[in-house]
Amino acid sequence: MRFIADGMLGKLTRWLRMLGHDVKYSSELGDKRLIEIAKTEGRILLTRDLELYHQATVQRVDSFLVEEETEAEKLAALAKRFGFKLEIDIALSRCPKCNAGIRTIAKEKVLERIPNKTASNYEEFWECDNCNQVYWRGAHWKRIDKTLKEAQQILEKRENQESK
Repeated sequence: MRFIADGMLGKLTRWLRMLGHDVKYSSELGDKRLIEIAKTEGRILLTRDLELYHQATVQRVDSFLVEEETEAEKLAALAKRFGFKLEIDIALSRCPKCNAGIRTIAKEKVLERIPNKTASNYEEFWECDNCNQVYWRGAHWKRIDKTLKEAQQILEKRENQESK
């Protein structure tokens, strides 16, 4: 999916990119420009700003008001609304920093750019096609997994409540 997120949703932007969504983000874009980009590029506007949400709705821009507090709650709400999976598929993931695609890269090619301990503990690496950031499933992966599982549980609970 293609989104544009307002300046209050930087963390959520990174999550959505990891999940494979094309998310345009800048904390410096004003409301008028956000709406304009959403219109011209066919993006869904994500915002926490009620006034911006109303402006977008009046202009018939597909938008979503993010009211939830935790990242897991936000992800569950978006997955429910837009019907995407709460699973990371590295083949589809995008760079959390710059939104470009990422690709598998041989460990030997990144040895000089990663900590020695990382090199001795991990075998799989990915690199951003644009900013060359290197990624691996490090210790932080447990937190990522935990948040996604929590989001999935929230989603399932909401769906079960609605089906009753």
